[in-house]
Parts: sequence; structure tokens; C-alpha cells
Amino acid sequence: MTENKNLEEFKKELIANIDGRVQNKIIEQANADLLKKLINQAETETEAINIAALGTTYKRTGFHFDKRLEKISNDIKYKLKDEKLSFVNDASRQTHELIIGDNYDALQNLLITYKGKIDVVYIDPPYGKDSMGEFAKTNYDNSITRDNLLSMLYSRLLLAKRLLSEDGVIFCSIDDKNQAYVKCLFDEVFGEENFIDSLHWKRKKQPSFLAKHTAKVMEYVLVYAKSYNQLKKLSIETLSDDTKKVVNLTNQESVRHFKSGVKVKCGISGVIKKGVYKVKTMSVEYLDDVFYENGKTTNDVDVRALFSVSQEKIDKFISENLLFITINKGLRRDVSEEEQNNRKSITDLLLDWGDNQDSEKELKLIFVDKIFDYAKPIKLIFNLVKSFCSDSCTVLDFFAGTGTTGQAVMELNRQDGGNRKFILCQVNEKTDTTPNGIAYDVTTKRLKRIMSGECYDGTKDFPWLKDNEPYMDNLNVYEIGKVSKTEHTTGKTAFDKIDETCYGLPKFEKLTDKIEWVCRNFENATKMGE
Repeated sequence: MTENKNLEEFKKELIANIDGRVQNKIIEQANADLLKKLINQAETETEAINIAALGTTYKRTGFHFDKRLEKISNDIKYKLKDEKLSFVNDASRQTHELIIGDNYDALQNLLITYKGKIDVVYIDPPYGKDSMGEFAKTNYDNSITRDNLLSMLYSRLLLAKRLLSEDGVIFCSIDDKNQAYVKCLFDEVFGEENFIDSLHWKRKKQPSFLAKHTAKVMEYVLVYAKSYNQLKKLSIETLSDDTKKVVNLTNQESVRHFKSGVKVKCGISGVIKKGVYKVKTMSVEYLDDVFYENGKTTNDVDVRALFSVSQEKIDKFISENLLFITINKGLRRDVSEEEQNNRKSITDLLLDWGDNQDSEKELKLIFVDKIFDYAKPIKLIFNLVKSFCSDSCTVLDFFAGTGTTGQAVMELNRQDGGNRKFILCQVNEKTDTTPNGIAYDVTTKRLKRIMSGECYDGTKDFPWLKDNEPYMDNLNVYEIGKVSKTEHTTGKTAFDKIDETCYGLPKFEKLTDKIEWVCRNFENATKMGE
């Protein structure tokens, strides 16, 4: 069996990071040489991460924390679809993902499918002793301290960085007590040169007048790019509109030829029958059937309408991925990169981006009773995702909590006609108010209610429905399964248990192909394959 190529690539990334720290006089050359030697001997990604963590000490700033290393497991962790919790409302609409389990395992599994493909990461990690709760108790041997927070974040940020696209961005909500420490950690993982800003978010409408010294109303959102020079301007400003017309009542009727590759926002896959489609006071006539897959047309078509742009402009808009067919079968285009760059950037003072009172009200509309503390408001995450200025990006939140990020993404899609996808990860921590675990009692139930307009049992007795229409998107729910690398019983091995369709692949026809794929992508599987 060939050696795991993904592991070798990851080792090279870690070693390159160590070399960079030597160059910046952060660690000594002798220490770096020892770390690199140990990393090269690591048998799994987790071992490599644990070794690299030993070098996270800032010589210049004195930044240091006692490492709580990830527990080494002999089990192979994999995604297992929960058919009972997954649902399809409309097969033509976006399908999102929720992974229930330790987010370290979830992130490793996401790398198999989404390496370099996540555009926006938003996280709201547990800040301290109370909010880390059972997670820290079960994942780390020592007391629940800030060191646990930093240790837990370090390994997960390394994985998140590998998931980010080259022009991607990560947002991290953090309180004032931990902001300085967590920023140093982000500098370590993403590089100081990729720091964008530390946003100040007003989390309370009114300060507490019982405060002994100062009445705190602000919290932080750290912003880092995967690559500073490739991240576009962050802006939520709309011009006259986020999109522009390509047809206008004052123009003469004409025919334009559309090459394949036009974006479609009335579904993911299907056909628009040739004919006339009225949109308000104008109409668009498709002279051919329009076939589309994965949100883009697959054939050339001729279109008759009151076009306000030339054939040359149409060709340009298609080649730049700007032209799209609307939900109502009309035609518009996105603003160009040049137009986007003329927008005003978001400021580092977020005064009207929702607050804690808003988040409480939002949850009560869905659950009636108070079931969760520390949730962020929809508007905060809505605006952060919107600032990325892409209507078809993939958004990851690996501290999903109540699932606010999922609702924010779907609401943004509803308002601007986008086709963004969310991926949520949530450990199933049990509390007094969530005896079955947060993921099962809160996250899944919230998503089911707002997406389908009903609970899993078919009831519709929650206030949110009175003033809102369900989003009607689809959801795949996965759990993290495990199988021992020493398991050789027929029907129970990793090669039997792991379902490649959970990773967007068709079924392998040959067992040898599946064995090779499993050994290449899953920790602890290589020796088993041998």
C-alpha cells in the first residue's frame, strides 16, 4: 500500500510553517530541526498536529500556553448519514450539511471533499470554563482552562485553514477576556500578514448599570484571510442593487445568443421549457429549451427580449460568470468586480448588526422556551457572510450551536436570490435543558422547523410560522461513526462501514479502488489496508 499522500502533503505544510517561524526569529533553528524531524516520523495527521503544537511559543511576545494534545485514537472516524434526520423538501434546491460529533473528526472528514473549497468560515468558540462544559471534560485530561481553549482551537484552526479557498476568509467571535490570546493563536496559524481586522460588535442594547467599573457592551470578531492579497473587499453596501438589468422597457426587442454556462437561480438541475415568461412589466422568450445542471445551463440558447446590452456584452457577462436567469425565469447580472471594489468597506464598528436580545427572541419564535445561552443573532452572521460579496459561496461553522449560521445563510439567499451552501458541525453536548444533546434537541430541530415548516413529528405549533415562510432547502445530517483499525471481521471493517456516497462519490465498482481511497483519506487506515 502506498504511503498516505495527504499526510505527506500536510507534513510539508507544517514544516514550511516552522521554517517561516525560524525566518521570523520566533523559534530557534535547533528547536525547529527537532520539530521537523519528529513531524516527518508522525504516522497520522493528529500526531503531526500534536508535534507542531509543541512549537507554538512566541519568542517575541512571550505568548505561551500549556498544550492539551488531541487524544490519539486507534479508531477510524467517518461520516455516517442519519436517514431519519436528513430530509429533502425540494430536490432542485440547495442541500446543506450538518455533522454531529467532535468537530476535530468532522473537519478531518470534510477535508476529503472540501479541501480548498470553503469560502467563509464563521466560528463562535466556547470562551471559558462554563461554556466549554462537557466538551473540554471529555476531550482533555486536565482542568477546564484558557489553555484548553487555545489547545482545542489550535488543532482545529490548522484543519480549517486547509479547508479555506485561497480567496477565503475566517471570522471568529471572541470576548474581551480571550481576544488577545486568541489573536496570537490566529497569527500563529494564519500568519500576521493575513490579519484583516478586529471588529467591535455591540452585543447589548443597553449597558448593565450594576457593573463595578465599566459597563461592557462590546465583543470582538477577528477577521483573517487565507491569503491577504487574494481576499476581496468586505462590504455589505448595495449599489442601487446587488444586481443590474440586462433588459429594459425603453429598448427595442432583439435576439441574443447565450452560450452554455449561464447561472440559473430557479433551481439546481432541470429544464426551462422554451416559451415566453413574464416578469412584472417585461417578458423574456426562450427560443430553445434551457437545460441546466448544478445551477448552470448546459446548452446554447437564443433569447428574445428588450435587451439593453449588446451581444458582445452578453458574451462578456457569461464569461465572467455575471449573467443569470432569475427565480421567475427573467434575466439579470451580478455587479462586476470593478463595481464591487467601488463599494464602501465595512467598518470595524458594528453598531446595528443585531444583539443578544435579538438572538433570544429569534430562538423563542422557534422553540418558545429558552433552551440555549450564548447564541449569536442572525443579523451579525448574515452581514458577515454578505460582506464576502459572493452569492454562491460555501459557508462553514464548526461550532454551530443552535444553527444560527444555517438560518443566516438561507435568509441571505432568500433576500438576494443566492445559492450559498452551509456546512455545520456540532458536538452533541448534553445539558439540563438538552437531555438528548444540543445537536439533537436544538440544532437539528431548529433547521427542520425553519426549512420544512414543521417539526420532525409533523406538528407545526411554533410561532415562527406566523410571519415567515419555510426556506424549503434540503439537509443531509451525518454522525461521526468509528471502527477500529484492528477490525478484520467480514462486514465490519472500515472498507465495509465507510460509505463513499457520503463524500459525494458514486459507489466504487472495484473493492481495490475503495481500499485505495479509504487508505488515502482516513487516518489509521493505511496499515489496515496493508
